[in-house]
Amino acid sequence: MVFLPVVFLLYWFVFKKLRWQNLLILVASYVFYGWWDWRFLILIVITSLSSFFSGLLIKHYEGKRRVQRSISAANIVLNLGILAAFKYFNFFAGSLQSLLSTVGVTVDWPTLNIILPVGISFYTFQALSYSIDVYVRRIEPTRNVVAFFSFISFFPQLVAGPIERATNLLPQMLTARRFDYCQAVDGLRQMLWGFVKKLIVADGCAEVVNQTWNGLGSATGLMLLVCSLLFTFQIYADFSGYSDIAIGCAKLFGIKLTTNFKVPYFSRNVREFWRRWHITLMGWFTQYVYFPLGGSRCSRSRTVINTIIVFALSGLWHGADWTFVLWGLYHALLFIPLIVLGSKRYKDTVAHGRLLPSFKEFAGMLVTFLLVNFGWILFRAPDFAAFSRFVSSLFSPSLFNYHGLTMKMATMLMWCAALLLVEWIQRERQHVLMIDGYRIFSAQPARLVLYALLVFLIFYFAGQVQTFIYFQF
Repeated sequence: MVFLPVVFLLYWFVFKKLRWQNLLILVASYVFYGWWDWRFLILIVITSLSSFFSGLLIKHYEGKRRVQRSISAANIVLNLGILAAFKYFNFFAGSLQSLLSTVGVTVDWPTLNIILPVGISFYTFQALSYSIDVYVRRIEPTRNVVAFFSFISFFPQLVAGPIERATNLLPQMLTARRFDYCQAVDGLRQMLWGFVKKLIVADGCAEVVNQTWNGLGSATGLMLLVCSLLFTFQIYADFSGYSDIAIGCAKLFGIKLTTNFKVPYFSRNVREFWRRWHITLMGWFTQYVYFPLGGSRCSRSRTVINTIIVFALSGLWHGADWTFVLWGLYHALLFIPLIVLGSKRYKDTVAHGRLLPSFKEFAGMLVTFLLVNFGWILFRAPDFAAFSRFVSSLFSPSLFNYHGLTMKMATMLMWCAALLLVEWIQRERQHVLMIDGYRIFSAQPARLVLYALLVFLIFYFAGQVQTFIYFQF
């Protein structure tokens, strides 16, 4: 509650010059990140230093592509090595041990008893994008070490994104910023809507979802159906809520972050869903994995393989567990028919300029939502055995048994429906609280009443506070 106002006041009223503002951002970001565990700072410093100097060395050896390639590769190996050691070592060691045991080979691999640093996947990918972009001459390396370190560690988006590319965020760190009242107010509005999604919808849904999964053996099929629907909204409200808070917070400092969500549950097919869900992650994989593999500029069979690779890696990025990998492959399987059949690439918002969608659009949205919803069951499951129990109980005669349904479930379903409704109305705007143009909110008192009402709803209906889901990634 104190951190952000203090940093904001110092930023605009004390440290008015660019170099001091960047230094303040850097110090504030390191305090913010080190608050969890100061040892985490060691890793982010290593990642920042290696990426910063790799960029300078690549520039120094301009014209010597083999040397530049070696420098870029070394930086990639170092940073992915750090990520693998902290996030994936035990996973791969355990998987290999299980595989060998199936053929009668018994091994006792050592495991690492270490804490997964918060947000390591986010800032690692952000740093890698810089060195790769320098290598392919997409951006010039910077010699401003403070601006670069601030780019890597910018606290609003440090621990759960959006994953910013250097081509967007770094130039803003190198350009003088001026306070924009309208931008700051819009940032506060976006933050407010992010808190509504997180504290009311996501945390409220989490109570029901966690209780249902913990009592999986006694849950009816109908309870599991409600649970799956609520988790679908929980993960969206949780992650997009954080993104809204991060983007809105950045606006307070005169910085524009990349949009990370664009009403994904109104997508008409899975291809469109992945253009609207966690946009910066899929953009990263598209730019740095899919395109180098050949993208869609090769044979159809090769395009299918490239797609499978991207989704498998995307699943693995989310966590060191085979359920995440299978979740990624599940979406690849949904994506492949769209490639083979050459389905339409939707670039507009559904029902553009209309109040309601056509029957075809509605059917596409419904089918896509149900397919995505089923995938979230696998994403939430602690292991594949639990997923199997969940699905077998879901598709059973108890699906029509109302026993066990609670008022909390009904309440949260209504909140989810309300979220869908307001996001449908505002689907063509950057965020729900962009209410300019509505006559009812043309007067400032009306807007203030709305904001006060939302704050009241947050305090009155907020669920048990939960950590953001994507902090673990």
